[in-house]
Amino acid sequence: MKDKYFNDAVIGNKNIRASYSKRGELLRLYYNSPDYKQYIDYMDIGLKINDSNLIHLHNDINNVYDQFYTEDTNILNTQIKNTYFNLRITQTDYVPLKNNVLIKKYTFLNEHNIDLDINLLIHSKLLSNENDSVGSKVVKDGLIQYNHSSAFCIFSPNNSVKNYQLNDSDSNIESGIINDKDYIGMSADSSICYYVGNIKPNEEVTIDIMFYIKEGKFTIDSLQEEIKKFKKLDLRKEMQSTKAYWRKYIKDHAKIEVKGKNSLEQKMKTIYHRTILLYPLLINDETGGISAAIEVDEKHSFCGRYSYCWPRDAVFITKAMDILNMNKEIEKFYKTFCRTTQSKNGMWEQRFYTDGSLAPCWGYQIDETASVVYGVYEHFTRNNDFKFLKDNFKMVEKATNFLEKYVADILTEKNELHVSYDLWEMNEGIHLYSIASIYATFMAMLNIYDVIKETIKDNRLKQEQILKEKTNIEQYLLLLKEYTLKNFYDDTTKSLKRNTSDNKMDISILGSVTPFGMFTAKEKKVINTVEKINLTLRTYTGGYKRFETDHYRGGNPWVISTLWMALYYIENKQKSKAIECFEYVIKTATEHGFLAEQINNENMRSDWVIGLGWSHAMFIIVLDKLYGEKKSKKE
Repeated sequence: MKDKYFNDAVIGNKNIRASYSKRGELLRLYYNSPDYKQYIDYMDIGLKINDSNLIHLHNDINNVYDQFYTEDTNILNTQIKNTYFNLRITQTDYVPLKNNVLIKKYTFLNEHNIDLDINLLIHSKLLSNENDSVGSKVVKDGLIQYNHSSAFCIFSPNNSVKNYQLNDSDSNIESGIINDKDYIGMSADSSICYYVGNIKPNEEVTIDIMFYIKEGKFTIDSLQEEIKKFKKLDLRKEMQSTKAYWRKYIKDHAKIEVKGKNSLEQKMKTIYHRTILLYPLLINDETGGISAAIEVDEKHSFCGRYSYCWPRDAVFITKAMDILNMNKEIEKFYKTFCRTTQSKNGMWEQRFYTDGSLAPCWGYQIDETASVVYGVYEHFTRNNDFKFLKDNFKMVEKATNFLEKYVADILTEKNELHVSYDLWEMNEGIHLYSIASIYATFMAMLNIYDVIKETIKDNRLKQEQILKEKTNIEQYLLLLKEYTLKNFYDDTTKSLKRNTSDNKMDISILGSVTPFGMFTAKEKKVINTVEKINLTLRTYTGGYKRFETDHYRGGNPWVISTLWMALYYIENKQKSKAIECFEYVIKTATEHGFLAEQINNENMRSDWVIGLGWSHAMFIIVLDKLYGEKKSKKE
C-alpha cells in the first residue's frame, strides 16, 4: 500500500466513508463502519485524449486543481483543468443517504478549438493478503473485484466497458491502451476503460461511475442483479436529496450564530459547519462508537494508527455533540458502546474498534475510565435527563469502584495494578492529568448519588449503601488533593508538575483546571504554571506544543494544546488572549474547514491527521464559551 498520509476531504453516509486528496484522488473507502474495513490500495483514474498516453487525472503536470464542497453538504467537487488540451473536468463525489453506493459524476467541457476523443480508464487495486486474495471478473457494465467474503463493484449506469485488463495492468496502463483476452483473473489490480466520446469544441459530456461494496455471501449473478437496481436510480434526484439532507442537518445542529461578517468569521463558520458534517462520518451507527479520525497511517510509519475509539477522545467529542444537540448519538455512545466495552472489573481499555471489539493496545490509561463517568454526568447536567443517568448508573458505579481501587493502590504504594500511561501515551507513571480526571469523576459521582438517592427513597438498604459510598469517595477526594499538592507541586518554581518523575512543562496540566476543576484559574500556582507554559511551550508562531522536548512529527504546535490555552484564558476572564489562541487555530484550518492534529510551524498549515475529532471538539467547546447563546445573554 502506498503512503497516503493526508485525507484532505471526507464524504459518506451511515455505512460508507470515503476520503480524498486535495486533487480529488480517492484514497480510502470504508464499509460498513468508519474504521473497518478499508478496501482500496489505490484507485488511479486517467484519461486517454486523442493519441496521448495516459493522463493521470489526479497527478499530471498540466493539470490545475480546485476543490470545494457544495455548501453545507458532504458533496465534494474537484475541478481539474488540463491546460495542454484545454479540457475542463468537474468531478463530483457523493454518497446517497439511503443507497450504499459511492457516486462519481464526471463532466467534461472541451474548451479547445479541436475535437477531443476521450477514454476514461480506471486502474483499481484492492488490499489483499495471503489469507484473503483478490480475484476479478469483467462484466458488461464494469468490474467486479472480489475475495472470500466481499466484493467491490465498479460500474457505470450509462456506459458499457470498452476495454479491460484483469492481469498485469502495470505493464501497459501508461499507454492508455489496455486489452485482455480473459474475462476472469486473479490479480489484486485490474483496469477498465469507458469511452466518453468525441467531444467537439464548447461541447459538454457527462459520465457517472458507481462503487458498490457487498459484504458476506454472494454470487456474480446476484451482484449483477443488485447493480441493475443501482443503475435505475435517478441520479439527479439522489444528488438533490443528499444535498437537502445535509443542509437540514446543519440547520438542526448549528445553533450558535456565526454571522460571517469578515474573512475570519467566514472561516470560523466553515469550521463550525464542517465539524457538524464530520461527526456523523466518525460514528458507528450500530454501536455509537466514535472513531478518533479517518485513518492516515496504516503502516505504522509514525504512530500506532488513529482510526480507533479512545473513550477519552470520544468523551470530549460527546461534550461538543451536546453543544451541537446530537443527543441520540451521545446516548448511543454511552448506553451501547460504553456498556459493551466496559471490562468486568469496571475499567475501560485504551482503545477499541468502533464496533466494540478490543483494538490493539500498548498500555493502560486510567483517564480512559475516569473520562466515561465524568462524561455521563456532564451530559446529564446539560440535559437534566434522569432516565439517561439512571440507565447508566450501574456502569458508572462499577467504574468508580475500580477507580477507588486504583487510587488506594497509589496511596498505599502497593503497586498491584498496572502503571498508567499519560494522556499522550508516551510516559508511564502517575500523572496530574490522570489524577485530576479521577478527582473530577469522584466529584461527579457524589452528585450522581445525590440524584439517584432521590429516586429510591423507599429502599433503605440502597440509601445506606449510597451513604457509605459517598463517605468513601469524600475521603478519597481529601486524600487525592493532599497527594496532588505533595507530589505535583514544584517548590522551586511554585508551579504544578505533570507527573511524579520530571519537571517538564506539559499543556495537559491545564486539565486540572479545565475541564476537571481540581484547581481554579486564579490560584497562584496555576498562574505560575501558565507563565511557565508560555515560556516553554508557546512557539514563535503563537501556537502551543504539548510538552517540552516533544519531537513527534517535528514537535509542532497542536490544535488541542492551543485551544486548551484558550479555555484556560476564558476561565481566567482573559477573553482577548483566549480569542488570540482561537483565531490562531481558525487561520490555520484547511480551506474545507478541517482541523488537524498539528499545525506546521514553518508554513502555518494543518499538518498530520486532518479531521481529528478531538481537535474539532475543542473548537466547538471554545466557540460555545466565546459566542454561545448563554454567553451572549450574560454580556
